[in-house]
Amino acid sequence: MNYRVPVPVPQVILDDVRGAQKMLSGVARVTPMENSRHLTALTGSPVHFKCENLQRTGSFKLRGAYVRIAGLRPEQRAAGVVAASAGNHAQGVALASSLLGVRSTVFMPVGAPLPKVAATQEYGAEVRMHGQVVDETLAAAQEYADRTGAVFIHPFDHRDVIAGQGTVGLEILEQCPEVRTILVGVGGGGLAAGIAVAVKALRPDVKVIGVQAEGAAAYPPSLRVGHPVSVDNPVTMADGIKVGRPGDIPFHIIGDLLDGVRTVSEDALSSALLLCLERAKLVVEPAGCSPVAALLSRPELYAGGGPVVAVLSGGNIDPLLLQRILRHGMAAAGRYLSLRLRVADRPGALAGLLAVLSGVDANVLDVSHVRTDPRLGLTEVEVELHLETKGQEHCAEVARSLHAAGYAVMR
Repeated sequence: MNYRVPVPVPQVILDDVRGAQKMLSGVARVTPMENSRHLTALTGSPVHFKCENLQRTGSFKLRGAYVRIAGLRPEQRAAGVVAASAGNHAQGVALASSLLGVRSTVFMPVGAPLPKVAATQEYGAEVRMHGQVVDETLAAAQEYADRTGAVFIHPFDHRDVIAGQGTVGLEILEQCPEVRTILVGVGGGGLAAGIAVAVKALRPDVKVIGVQAEGAAAYPPSLRVGHPVSVDNPVTMADGIKVGRPGDIPFHIIGDLLDGVRTVSEDALSSALLLCLERAKLVVEPAGCSPVAALLSRPELYAGGGPVVAVLSGGNIDPLLLQRILRHGMAAAGRYLSLRLRVADRPGALAGLLAVLSGVDANVLDVSHVRTDPRLGLTEVEVELHLETKGQEHCAEVARSLHAAGYAVMR
C-alpha cells in the first residue's frame, strides 16, 4: 500500500513485540490453531483459524491491556486505571489490572449486554454505567481520568497496546510457518497493526490483509486521502470492529505495512458466524468472524495462494444477539425461508398446503393466518410460513413446487 502519515507518530518495532511476548508468558494463552476443511475446499488453499476467541476473557484484548498497564510507573499504578468499553476491552483491562494489583474503573454504556457487564465486574473492575453510545461513555472515562489522575487505557491507539496485540502474529508464524496470507478484522486497527509489525519484520513475503464491516469501514477512505477520517454513524452487528475513526498510530502502521483492507456485508458476517458454529464448533462473535466472511465472500482471491490464517479475534457474544444472528445467518445461507401466500378460506386448505411442503421435505417451524386485510378476497386467507430448508437450491425447489400446485407466493 505504502500510504504514509505526514505527522510524526510513535513507532512500534519487532523488539517491542518480542518484549511484550516475554511479558505475557504465563499470562496470556498461546491460543490454538485449527484447520478448516470446509474453507480449504472452498478456496483451494489450506485455511487455518487462529482461535483468539479461546483467549482468557474471550478475546485478544488481554494482551495489549496487560502490556500497557504493566508498563506504568509505580505512581501511575497507584492512581489506578480507567477505560471505556462495551465489551472485550473492558474485560481485558479488568483482568490485567487484577493480575497486576492495580485498581480499575471501567465505564460502559447503559445498554451494554448484561453478561459483559457481569464478566467485567467479576474480573475485578468497578463498573460505571454512563451514556447511550460509546462516544458518551468515552467522554465520561476521560473526564474521570482528568479529575482523579487515573491513567486512561486506550483500546488501540498506544504503542504498548499494539505491541501486545502483535504477539498474535509471532504465534501465527510459530504455529504455521508456511503461512502465506493472514486475514484479521480491523476496527481501530491495534490488532492488525501489531500483527503487521511482527509478521512483516520476520516474513515480508506474507500478506497481511485487514477486514472491515461495510457499514463501519473507516480505513478505505482514510487510506485514500492519507490521514484518518471519520465515518458518521457506523452501523454493523460486529460491535468489536464498530469504530468510526482509525487510531493515529495504527493508521500509520497499517498504511505502511498492510497489503489491503477489504470489506464484508452483514449477510456475510452472519453466514461466517453460522459456519464457525456448525463446522468448527467454535463460538465466535461477529467481529471475530470478519476474516471468515472475507473468505466466504471472495474465495477465488485465495485460490492457490498457499496457507491462509484467519484470526478469530473474539468470542464474547450476548446470547440474545447470537439468537438473532443465527436466524439471519440461516436465512442468508438458505437454511431458513419465510413465505407469504394466499389460500382459500375453507376446511382442508391448510392441510393441502402443508402436504405440498412435506412433499419437498421442508420443515414448517411456524404458521400464522391473516383474515382481516382489506386486500384479501371474501373467501381468501393469507398464510405466513417460516420454514427450515437445506440451502438456496432447496429454497428454489420449495418455491417451484408451490407455484406448480397453484399457489401465488409473496416472499
